[in-house]
Parts: sequence; C-alpha cells; structure tokens
Amino acid sequence: MTVVIQVAMPAEAAPFIAAADSSEPVVCPLAGVDARRMRVAGQDVVLVTSGIGLVAAAAAASWAVLTFAPRALISAGTAGGLAPASRVGDVAVGLDYSYGTADATEFDYERGQVPGQPVRFPASDVLLDALGALGREPGSREERDGSGTLYGRILSGDTFVTARNVADTREAFADAVATDMESCAIAQVCRAFAVPFVSVRGVSDLCGPEAGVDHHLSVDATSQRSADAVLAFIEKIESN
Repeated sequence: MTVVIQVAMPAEAAPFIAAADSSEPVVCPLAGVDARRMRVAGQDVVLVTSGIGLVAAAAAASWAVLTFAPRALISAGTAGGLAPASRVGDVAVGLDYSYGTADATEFDYERGQVPGQPVRFPASDVLLDALGALGREPGSREERDGSGTLYGRILSGDTFVTARNVADTREAFADAVATDMESCAIAQVCRAFAVPFVSVRGVSDLCGPEAGVDHHLSVDATSQRSADAVLAFIEKIESN
C-alpha cells in the first residue's frame, strides 16, 4: 500500500518531484489532474496535482483512493495563516477540518457545517502521532530551529480570505490556524472511504491587505516548507 500526497498546483508538487529517487507518470481519467508514482523518503508515493478548489480536490482524492487504496492521504501545499501568532513560512498541521464558507446557522447548524455532515472532520490520530501533533492544543504554535509549526483547525472554502473578510472568519473560527481551498473536501472523501488523512500546509500569506502579494512572493518557499515537513515524517507512518 502506498501513500498519496495531494497538492493543488504544480508549484506545490515541484519540491516532491525534486526529492524523488524515481518518478513515472500515471494516466488519470480526470481532466487537468497530473499523477505520478514516485519513490521518495524510502516510501512508495503517488503524487496527485488536482487543480485548485473543493470539487477538483474531492474528485482527485476519490480517484486516488479508489485507484491506489492508499494507507494514508496527505494534503500538502500552501495556505493562508489565520492564527494571531502565525507567520509567513510557518507550517500548519490540521488537527481537524471545517468548511469556512458554509453557513446554515439559519437552520440550527453550526458555522462551518454542511447539513448532514459533521462540524469537523478529524485528522487521523496515527498520522498526527507520526507528526508529533497528537494531543496538541488547538491554535498552538511551536518554535523549533528558527521555524514555526501551527496546530489547529484548517478551514476550506471557495472564497479567498483577505482583509475584507478575515475578521469575521477569525471570530467565527477562533481555533483555526489556516485556510485553503482543498483540505476539508479531501478530509470528507477520506472519511467516506476510511482512509487516514492529514493536511500539512505552508503558510504563504496572513490573509491581510497584502495577501495576494505575499502569496505571489512566497509560494515556492512555502511549498518547500510543506514538502519538507511531509517528507520528514512519511517514513514513520508504517511504524505507527
């Protein structure tokens, strides 16, 4: 059984491809999806580049799970930082996942909850343990060797979080450390198929007035931070 690593953009895939000992393309029937088998960090890995967004991510994850029956699926790449202590270049490890733009509170659902679904989709305890994240306080930040790791909820939605809406997002989701456009959709797919899942994202911007500029300047570096964190722990998965 292999490990699937899923990213949204080619820039997020590049650090994994560069680190691979071998790589060969896999034919995928989904338009716009790139997939390849690799040997990296001593493990057999399938790298899937899905395209951006919830539907693209869910479709690619479903195909990957049904095709490769992975022992784990990891969402990697970049995200916007939401925690007050977050910095560009930090790594955000999702303890659980919610839809940041879902709002059915008019019908007595919680903010972030799609009707009929849980409020939160939890990450795998096995994978969190391998990351040293099991039992971490939501919203906490660890500093080690000059770099930071954030632990908490990761939000996903179809709206980019900027200065216009970040205050409302932070108020509604006080324990959220990052936001992206894929992780929660992948988490929902993995829950449906009982596949262990975790998202490990590099913080590319701080959801502020210069979010777009920050992302443009740091996407390569923050993708590398995410990849470094993923590559450092995937070899531990089988032993946990």
